[in-house]
Amino acid sequence: MQRVSVLGLGLMGTGIATNLLKAGFPLVVYNRTPASARPLLDLGARWAATPRAAAENADVVISVVADDTASRSVWVGDEGALAALPAGALAIECATLSLEWVQEWYAQVWARGLQAVDAPLFGSKGAAADGSVAVYVGAEPAAFEAARPVLRAFTGAATRIGPPTAGTVYKLINNMMSGVHLAVLGEAIALAERAGLDMEAVRAAISTGAASSPMVKGRLPLVAGRQYTDVHFALRWMHKDLNYALRLGEEFEVPLPTASAARELYRLALLRGLGDLDAAAEAEVVRGA
Repeated sequence: MQRVSVLGLGLMGTGIATNLLKAGFPLVVYNRTPASARPLLDLGARWAATPRAAAENADVVISVVADDTASRSVWVGDEGALAALPAGALAIECATLSLEWVQEWYAQVWARGLQAVDAPLFGSKGAAADGSVAVYVGAEPAAFEAARPVLRAFTGAATRIGPPTAGTVYKLINNMMSGVHLAVLGEAIALAERAGLDMEAVRAAISTGAASSPMVKGRLPLVAGRQYTDVHFALRWMHKDLNYALRLGEEFEVPLPTASAARELYRLALLRGLGDLDAAAEAEVVRGA
């Protein structure tokens, strides 16, 4: 069976690693804070002190980290995974990153004779835990086929959406739309509250109406109940992804005025210290509370 290493044990990385262990893959894990690895070590994973150590003798290395800076730190440099991965091994990037960095990442991976796919995750912590996340993969066909056995272990569906970097492009489009849906949900609830509507009726109407979506339905109870501490996706990461999406728009010369307005709302929420709460907490900006 392929020997797999996972770099990054946040909400999503822990779920991925757990499902890989359940599927029987020999697993090595690395995280910046070692304490996060303890439950996985109890399940049979081995600990690596650096990304490079995690990559030694691995057939597949998967990164699930926060942003471009974190991704660069686990892949490149003297202690990065690329310094130790053997020729022909497979690098999988599951984080939501900028197009610029993923293009550079591919160049560095290929320069070392490795295969690579960008396979950002679609779903929240519950989907990661139960192995039902989806991935839309950017890859050459041969690399995608090589990745399939591992991807099957922690996803509900893996679809090749195009050539290298296509997964990243689509993930930024998806998160841009999600951020806009969530932003306008906050505005809608704040307006309905201020107007004195029956909020139970409003919640039922929004859930079943034409303006609903999986994002709206999923976050409606959080916004209406002002409950943001059970974090499915942190507000700071939504702001980060909208920044990356707007840079993508500049790259392809597509104006994104709605996404730009949504990003400003999340920026204001960050300034209010809401970054570590669920992204639904942006509703508090328009509530004025």
